[in-house]
Amino acid sequence: MTFKAEYIWIDGTEPTAKLRSKTKIMAGSPTQDVADLPVWGFDGSSTNQAEGHASDRVLKPVFSCPDPIRGGDDVLVLCEVFNIDMTPHESNTRAELRPVAERFEGQEPVFGIEQEYTFFDGHRPLGFPEGGFPAAQGGYYCGVGSDEIFGRDIVEKHLDNCLAAGLGISGINAEVMPGQWEFQVGPLSPLEVSDQLWIARWLLYRTAEDFDVSATLDPKPVKGDWNGAGAHTNFSTRAMREGYDAIITACESLGEGSKPLDHVKNYGAGIDDRLTGLHETAPWNEYSYGVSNRGASVRIPWQVEQDRKGYIEDRRPNANVDPYVVTRLIVDTCCTALEKADQV
Repeated sequence: MTFKAEYIWIDGTEPTAKLRSKTKIMAGSPTQDVADLPVWGFDGSSTNQAEGHASDRVLKPVFSCPDPIRGGDDVLVLCEVFNIDMTPHESNTRAELRPVAERFEGQEPVFGIEQEYTFFDGHRPLGFPEGGFPAAQGGYYCGVGSDEIFGRDIVEKHLDNCLAAGLGISGINAEVMPGQWEFQVGPLSPLEVSDQLWIARWLLYRTAEDFDVSATLDPKPVKGDWNGAGAHTNFSTRAMREGYDAIITACESLGEGSKPLDHVKNYGAGIDDRLTGLHETAPWNEYSYGVSNRGASVRIPWQVEQDRKGYIEDRRPNANVDPYVVTRLIVDTCCTALEKADQV
């Protein structure tokens, strides 16, 4: 008996990493237990992760799920990249998240990430006419009808694929610009939400292949008076889910000292093109938070203020952000502050 395992990893391309994958034919009984999946190798010189004279790199399985594309007993396998001495490769940002997630595990941090993206048909966003522009944005958001919605068949197939893979997808919606959509992953722990977001991204690209359409996480796919694409990151700890003081402590911690710029510079390439203070964003070099304010860096939802507990939304991360990085930064900053304030 054999089955196919699609080994997926994040490469070393800068400033924004790409997903890579290849297929391993496995003998024996099908398994989704990563402990039963072997390490494998690849040519790092072709993925910006090695030089040709010493090109071998190692793939270590860390998460697996059913493969909804191939079906049957086949699996998708997300891997961390290691050097041949089994030290984490410098591009392995998951390895940096692991100790932070473990340190603050007792605070029960959870995330919900809203992944925006844009479909392209060749060099044009899906729905943009040849040599021109569609009607101004506004009616496309959560819209219906073939004059305002483009790519729904791909979106629905991607959603079905994510659900069949067992991912924690919590919703989808059309976004403000034609051909722009969003799916949400979570609420899940830092490592879980990051692993599953990377798999959902891979499934997005792979699903779009079958429709001869590409998907991009470019944070500003169309210049001018069009919304960019973000990855709004919702966050809470047990203390935040139990009381409002912890909500304010978390918001304040994200604005202390050098924290705003420390975070923003790691929230995805091209962030200054998107965080302009327009199109439902705060300026990239200013920090603010407020209730129900989509023009703030961090939004406290209105029901959170009303209930005096809940979560916050960091609206700054780009669509192309590395989820391992953004979850690590938020957990480290907010949980450290909550610990100091004895709000754990």
